[in-house]
Amino acid sequence: MTATLPADTRRAPVETDGPAPVLDVVVPVYNEETDLGPSVRELHRYLSLRFPYRFRITIADNASTDRTWPIAEGLADELAEVSAVRLEQKGRGRALHAVWLASDAQVLAYMDVDLSTDLAALSPLVAGLISGHSDVAIGSRLARGARVVRGAKREIISRCYNLLLRGTLSVRFSDAQCGFKAIRADVARELLPHVADTGWFFDTELLVLAQRAGARIHEVPVDWVDDPDSRVDIVATALADLRGIARLGRGLATGAVPIGRLRDQLSRAPVPVEAPGVPGGLVRQLVRFAAVGVASTLAYLLLFVLLRGGFGPQAANFVALAVTAVANTAANRRLTFGVRGATGAGRHHFEGMLVFLLGLGLTSGSLALLHSATSPSQPIELVVLVLANLTATVLRFLLLRGWVFNPRRNRSENQ
Repeated sequence: MTATLPADTRRAPVETDGPAPVLDVVVPVYNEETDLGPSVRELHRYLSLRFPYRFRITIADNASTDRTWPIAEGLADELAEVSAVRLEQKGRGRALHAVWLASDAQVLAYMDVDLSTDLAALSPLVAGLISGHSDVAIGSRLARGARVVRGAKREIISRCYNLLLRGTLSVRFSDAQCGFKAIRADVARELLPHVADTGWFFDTELLVLAQRAGARIHEVPVDWVDDPDSRVDIVATALADLRGIARLGRGLATGAVPIGRLRDQLSRAPVPVEAPGVPGGLVRQLVRFAAVGVASTLAYLLLFVLLRGGFGPQAANFVALAVTAVANTAANRRLTFGVRGATGAGRHHFEGMLVFLLGLGLTSGSLALLHSATSPSQPIELVVLVLANLTATVLRFLLLRGWVFNPRRNRSENQ
């Protein structure tokens, strides 16, 4: 999906042939004629060597008054994967809002032009978004494992700001202002229209809305070195952040921010990132399905053993399989296939029951054949049931993945 940039925005010519990129890294800049060229070339070199999918780097010029824009245009001409956009109004939040909504990439990121954050953290930042494990990813200078080089003044201010956010807005993330973040494009399209700030508070507001709406936020510890030439006005930024906290707190308290609707929208089945070489989460789904299956099988065998003496083998098999099938469908719905919320739940459980009947037919038929041929001991019964359940499990996975929780069906329900 591609939105239109604001009317007062200029874009340098960029090569658009071929499929859309998986990742679009935005670099917001204001009067960065010294750092822009070396930093973008270093970022481009890193992505070309280390990132296995199609990417784009978008330079977002926030109304610079020096040679930043001509340099950005030159980089866009020089490097095929680089695009340049100029906004005639300042504001990092304004730039990210405009460029992210206009991007056709599936994962959106941004980083500061000084590259204070080690680029080695970029792959861990976006990997969870590509796999579908998370919705938003942030670099954190305060998470365990992070290595930070900066002065005591900025360290104290950063920690106090994040403590303030915890106390006023009940945030659970550790570092709101690190200039190193990424978000799934489908999640961004839901959240960005409700982010009002156009400056430095943009990051915090986006993260608070994401958390309140139930988005999965992944934190990546980063190596970070303070830029001594930073042009951030700490006092002005701090005052703007305080005003932003007050405004956002009022919006959440009064219901002006539609958190309920956002939560419902984000609870829908995530659209898988379609990237060459990404198997749609198959390996992850198999691992989680196997874990759920082991727990279900153990619960089934325990119930069968407990019920067999009073009900007989066929009735005990039916009750044990019915109880565990309901729990199995619910667990696989959420954990294996990532489907949350009430949308489609009734259909999922009904179709899950049809899959259960298939398993019942296999296990009951196996028991019937066994008892028609011999008078088996209980251990023999259990061995036959385990083998029948293994066969039913393979069929259950194929039916759940290809039919019950097929992402195309879930997307059509949510449109």
